[in-house]
Amino acid sequence: MRVTVFGTYDTAMHPRVGTIAEGLAARGFDVTECNAPLGLDTAARVAMLAKPWQAGGLAVRLAGRWLTLARMARRTGRDDRPDAVVVGYLGHFDVHLARLLYRRGRRGRVRLVLDHLVSASGTGKDRGLDGGPRQRLLKLIDNAALRAADVVVVDTDEHREALPARYRGKAVVVAVGAPGPWHAAGREATAVDAAHVDADADGTSGAGSRPLRVVFYGLFTPLQGTPVIGAALGRIAGAPVEVTMIGRGQDAAAARQAAAANQAVRWIDWVPAAELPALVAGHDVCLGIFGTGDKALRVVPNKVYQGAAAGCAIVTSDTAPQRRLLGEAAILVPAGDADALARALLRLAGDRDALLKLRHAARQAAADRFTPAQVVSALVARLG
Repeated sequence: MRVTVFGTYDTAMHPRVGTIAEGLAARGFDVTECNAPLGLDTAARVAMLAKPWQAGGLAVRLAGRWLTLARMARRTGRDDRPDAVVVGYLGHFDVHLARLLYRRGRRGRVRLVLDHLVSASGTGKDRGLDGGPRQRLLKLIDNAALRAADVVVVDTDEHREALPARYRGKAVVVAVGAPGPWHAAGREATAVDAAHVDADADGTSGAGSRPLRVVFYGLFTPLQGTPVIGAALGRIAGAPVEVTMIGRGQDAAAARQAAAANQAVRWIDWVPAAELPALVAGHDVCLGIFGTGDKALRVVPNKVYQGAAAGCAIVTSDTAPQRRLLGEAAILVPAGDADALARALLRLAGDRDALLKLRHAARQAAADRFTPAQVVSALVARLG
């Protein structure tokens, strides 16, 4: 079966659709790409909706990318047409263009798959657009996109249940998973750790006495609860814990202020996507999310899958989807509880055996269940 991955997505910022493409290819699908990245992140898109006088800029940029996509699609002859088109993350508008460009394929009507990782209205609410005409507009955008799709891909059972009832029958759950480079980084880190264990046994390495290395990366959105992370880091100032905080965004200033007492925190605004797996794999612990909003209670973030694949111990919030996915392969703390997060980090800093067991459990879970080929199973079944 031929599948085209289509849209203005950017896998460097949002790797989700790249993982889907990798998984379908691994399962024997003939996968091609028709992609013209818009060049705007989620925050910029939502900001334009918050300020309608700036929406013209989004429309002009989107029109240019759509012309590029149309030219790319037209180069494909009828015999080379896909059987299905997967529209990438934040494809609420792209899905309508895909419907126009790919009406008929080699074997009849082309099936249109929408990667509905987040809703426009939910993202708007998360970014402060709560209620009013703009929120109603975002709901209309969501409904139009869902109506246009034949298959709607969501990441958790909770997100499927949050869809309007009339669209739930279209939905399949595809976990976010972790792309191949994260698993490769984890295998390499595991080999290095094994060498350190041997060196410790011989008394030739000081790895057992070094500080606990903790990493967080993200867009500092309310969902991620980074002020909670900052407050926890402030509480453990002076402990043998070194922390790397990567990214910038809405809550970055609040997170920095909350962590100000801790001088062992390194702040990095940006890391190239290709370098991120190896950087994360060089840490002991990867932090997940700690927000308390409705959306935070429905998701398993990409950093949980990726951090586990990279061989890190996972510390994240105790929510239903994360508990169901991770079980004993992570430390789960109450959402929004900075004290509980601080205690979890201090525990791992003082108990290396527990840390190693947790890292091994996370890495094993990733190898068993989080690879691209594994997470697309439900979508493969739906496409037949």
